[in-house]
Amino acid sequence: MRKYLLSALLAGTVASPAFAQDSAPFSGLRVEGIVGYDTTDVEGENSDGVAYGAQVGYDFNAGGAVLGVEGEVTDSTVDECVSDVDRTGDELCVGAGRDLYVGGRVGVPVSRRVLAYGKAGYTNSRVNLDYEDGTTGTDLDFEEGENLDGVRVGAGLEFALGPNSYAKTEYRYSNYEQGFDRHQVVAGFGFRF
Repeated sequence: MRKYLLSALLAGTVASPAFAQDSAPFSGLRVEGIVGYDTTDVEGENSDGVAYGAQVGYDFNAGGAVLGVEGEVTDSTVDECVSDVDRTGDELCVGAGRDLYVGGRVGVPVSRRVLAYGKAGYTNSRVNLDYEDGTTGTDLDFEEGENLDGVRVGAGLEFALGPNSYAKTEYRYSNYEQGFDRHQVVAGFGFRF
């Protein structure tokens, strides 16, 4: 029994340096495009849409882990409108605008080509408000936007496709000021340099 245990430990020790070398696809500068499902929640009212944008990051190997920093710019098609708010024929629309994110991630290679990671950071989202009074005699129409600060956490899997390309899938949750939060499930495709 001891012979099998020692053999298994020796095999694990020999395989560890090879595994560390194979994690190299997950290091360096990376640039990617992302697209996915976006749902926002403001005090119990939900709206769905599509999130799309770009991300840039840098990852480096730290022993058996991958550490990284990243920044992202996205926009969203989320737009919710209600009619007859103040008078018959008026319309009030609230839309999720651009979103800026900067944060870090920690990952662990689960195989030679798959990285599992968690992320956290700061996010700032623009919320747009548009009101049209629905009449031609008085002009009460207005457009307004507000930036909301928040935090984002998430987790995902990154798949090395080739020496410089990768794909990923990721879930993330963002919580902003004034009772606004969002859930997103996105896919990405990128290149490392």
